[in-house]
Amino acid sequence: MNRPPLRLREISLFFFPLLLNVQLMSLSHTIINATLARYTDYITALAGMSVAMVVHLFIASPSYQNHTVTITMVRGRQSLRGVLIFVALVAVYVSIMLALIAYTRLGDLLLINLLGVPPAIAQAARAALQLLALLPIFTGLRGFFQGLVIQARRTSLISLATGIRVAALLGYLALGQRWFAGAQLGAFALVSCVVTETLLMAYFAWRVHLPLTVNPQGEKTSREVLRYAFPLAYSSCLQQTIPLLINSILGRLPDAPMALAAFGVIRGFLFLLAGPMRNLQQAYLSLVKTTADNHQLQRFAAMVALGLGLLVALVAGPAAQLILGQALGVKPGLLNYLRLPLAACALFPLLYAVTNLLRGWFAGADKTDLLGYSTLFKCSFLLLIWWPILRFQPPVSGITIGISLLLAAEAIEAVYLSVQRQRQVDLKPLPPLE
Repeated sequence: MNRPPLRLREISLFFFPLLLNVQLMSLSHTIINATLARYTDYITALAGMSVAMVVHLFIASPSYQNHTVTITMVRGRQSLRGVLIFVALVAVYVSIMLALIAYTRLGDLLLINLLGVPPAIAQAARAALQLLALLPIFTGLRGFFQGLVIQARRTSLISLATGIRVAALLGYLALGQRWFAGAQLGAFALVSCVVTETLLMAYFAWRVHLPLTVNPQGEKTSREVLRYAFPLAYSSCLQQTIPLLINSILGRLPDAPMALAAFGVIRGFLFLLAGPMRNLQQAYLSLVKTTADNHQLQRFAAMVALGLGLLVALVAGPAAQLILGQALGVKPGLLNYLRLPLAACALFPLLYAVTNLLRGWFAGADKTDLLGYSTLFKCSFLLLIWWPILRFQPPVSGITIGISLLLAAEAIEAVYLSVQRQRQVDLKPLPPLE
């Protein structure tokens, strides 16, 4: 049976609500940074929150593939049960690990001894992690519910839930100042607004998800779901090793506090202006059925990446004082320190688009093991270059080193996945593209 070719309008209706969702999620992190930037000791507050989020994202990253696993695997009650088992296992593991870092000596061992974070910033990060330890339960369920809604192609509901989350965040920041300060205030507000978003997504998923049957075609057992999901979780975890390794390098440089604070601000903006590209993986899995569909999605991705790259350059250039200085309250010293590295990040949306389109192809072809190898490859690059950087310390700012490593790691993964995809096609053509 012939199907009409995929059109840009169809892609846009699916993708742009997800783009808006990432923008709104990033806006919540930016609002938190703007609040912390107005503290007297803003360097410690911003750096503490940044380090806490890097650690949290690294440990909690296995749960960030829940929506992809749900989209690909859930076809009936049996596979639904398997996905929920995966979600629960990952959430319990992550919460326990974060609690150990927050409440035991493992925290100082990891943050100070291993990552080289200054003691004052490490203390602020551990205070934030005490609250962030609750977050994995809700982010895990949120991803599961989002996957059900994406299956039904009702992506606008995801943006609606995130928009309500951002509005609620302002209230939680005001309320939390009664009990918390600094990085811990940011953690309280983040956890509270994510709980709100998760409850909304549960309601939306209950209302719109596709009907489940007992024995649908293509149904997977719980064991098959776990065999598919855990390589994705492993890959996602390694992805978050990249900022963790970069932070460990920055924490050992002469301008460590400034570099860590600037890296947190820039990563917040990259999440806002380049983060939407990660939804290309979900767009691929949901929309692409033929080679022509894939080419259309690639053209769409190139146009969006170019537009987002121009926005990054605008924020780093003529709009820097307005957006970073006035709107976010970034002090002049920190603003001048990070502007040039932020401008270089205009390349990041395109690199991120390429890797996520390729990751969608491997996930759709049930080759999730190779996604783990790709992230292991770029992590190995950072480990190899760690010692030469700290030994010779190039005569540039710490944040310039950090952003250069971030861009290089993303380019390395794009090249690796491209080569591996071509090898897979040469060995055995895999649907839906070949």
